[in-house]
Amino acid sequence: MQKELPVRKSVRLEGFDYSQNGAYFVTICVKDGHEMLGRIVGRGDLDAPCVELSKYGFIVRNYIENIESHYNGVRIDKYVIMANHIHMIVIVNRDNHMGSADKCTMRGDGASRSPRPTNALIPTIVRAFKKLTDREFGFNMWQTSYHDHIIRNESEYQKIWEYIDENPARWSKDKYYIQEENAQWDF
Repeated sequence: MQKELPVRKSVRLEGFDYSQNGAYFVTICVKDGHEMLGRIVGRGDLDAPCVELSKYGFIVRNYIENIESHYNGVRIDKYVIMANHIHMIVIVNRDNHMGSADKCTMRGDGASRSPRPTNALIPTIVRAFKKLTDREFGFNMWQTSYHDHIIRNESEYQKIWEYIDENPARWSKDKYYIQEENAQWDF
């Protein structure tokens, strides 16, 4: 008898056009919470906590910093690479960059990308990011899903910006924090 698999519930906001102009808070986690992207160093006060990136963290940073060069009207406004996850604020402003017929065309490689029925730009960016980084790592590092939040106003934007900025200092209280005994660092 075959075990019935659970039905995954979509975390995307039903009916929302993710190619729409706006700001999006995106979190992508390492599979099983493994701390592979780096480690938090510093004790606070004058020795402010910061992230010391691993070789995987440097690869991730390179790909994050190159997202803008591959998508017209997309900007990574703020990001942090933590030990086992990343947070980004992705700004989409496509009005001044292209017509509606070209909504999902990538810049630079000359290949046209047909928009999915939902014009899902944010999922497209995340999927490409995971695929490219995994290819360079030589294994699948990321959880299958990711978290996104549509930033609805300036106050919410400011709170998320501060959350990203202060994330290393609050690492031990972070919901993604896992105290890994005998963690092996490959820096």
